[in-house]
Parts: sequence; C-alpha cells; structure tokens
Amino acid sequence: MKLLVIRHGQSEGDITNVIEGHYDAPLTELGIQQAKLMANWIAEKYSVDKILASPLRRASKVAEILGERINLDVMYDNDIMEWNIGVVGGMPISEAKVKYPDFGYFETRFPHTVRYEQESLIQLRMRAEIVLSKLINENPPDSTIAVVSHGLFIRNLGFSFLKLPVTSNLTQFPIGDTGIHEWRIDGENRTVVHVNLQRHLEALIEN
Repeated sequence: MKLLVIRHGQSEGDITNVIEGHYDAPLTELGIQQAKLMANWIAEKYSVDKILASPLRRASKVAEILGERINLDVMYDNDIMEWNIGVVGGMPISEAKVKYPDFGYFETRFPHTVRYEQESLIQLRMRAEIVLSKLINENPPDSTIAVVSHGLFIRNLGFSFLKLPVTSNLTQFPIGDTGIHEWRIDGENRTVVHVNLQRHLEALIEN
C-alpha cells in the first residue's frame, strides 16, 4: 500500500499569522497554484485509487483540485482535520501570546492535559491511530491512497506510522505547502519513501 500524505497549500491564515486549528481559512491564490502543481505531479507519477481529505477549506480545496486532475471524487473525514486548538483558533498569534501565554503547540505537557478548550495531544494522536487503522484495514493492500490534511495532524499520523510515542519530538519532520509524504506498507513492514517532497513547486521558483 502506498500512502501519499499531502499538506494543504498556503492559506490566508499562513500569511496573516493567525492560529488556524479548526479555524476555516481558505487558500490564497498562491496556495491554489501550489495545489495545481502538486496535482499535476501526482497525476504524472502515481495511479491513485482514493482521495481522503479534511473538510476544512484549505485542505478540501487542495483535494478537489487533485480529484479534478485525476478524475476521482474526494471522500471527507472529520478525523483528518487539524488539531483543535480551542479558543485561540482564528486569533492572531501576537494576541494569543498575550491572552494565553501557555497555549503553545509543543511545550512540555502531559499528553492528556487540556487547556483553553483544546484537544489534548493524546486525543489528536488517537485520531491519527484511527485514521491509519482505517487506511490499512478498509482498503486493498495494493492501493495507492492520497490523504490531504494539515501539518500537526500529518506529524501525528507520521508518528503513528513509525510507531513512535505520543511524546516524540522528531524535529526532522518538515511539513511544507503541498509537501508530499510517501509511506509504504507491506504487511508489518513500513517504509518512508519521501518526506515533504516539493519538487513540483520548482516551477514557481523558476517563474
């Protein structure tokens, strides 16, 4: 099984320094361009059997662009949504740092701790485990499946794939705009083929 796990493109929240989480920011025009280039790359390199996506607009739009390019419908799953960051979602980072100075993403905390109506880290990891289990058990073992999601969810899905603990702080796990992660599953064997592949964006740099 091939899993192509793809982050959304640049969003309005990215350029306005707003904390996103479940805040439903749309893609920017650049984000749409990135998605089209990614879709062309996937179409040329892979034969995809299924597309799954977060229903949040910045991910769903990328999935729709990919689906149109390879003629597949998109299946949406709330479990693939970004970490629910609670009351700070949609708030400028500068404001959140003043009102909620310890809201942070990865500061030391117990995995079960909840602050400011956030989803706990263990709840986020549980969603990742559920998604990975469904991918493995509800699809043929020779499938190629594209999953379009968000940075922190992808990080946790990657930890699940690699069987790392929830408290892992693997810094060598870059996740950029429309970055493609290719993971393969062969029975109990798991292989990371690509991490944050962004060769499709070279055309933007050249232009």
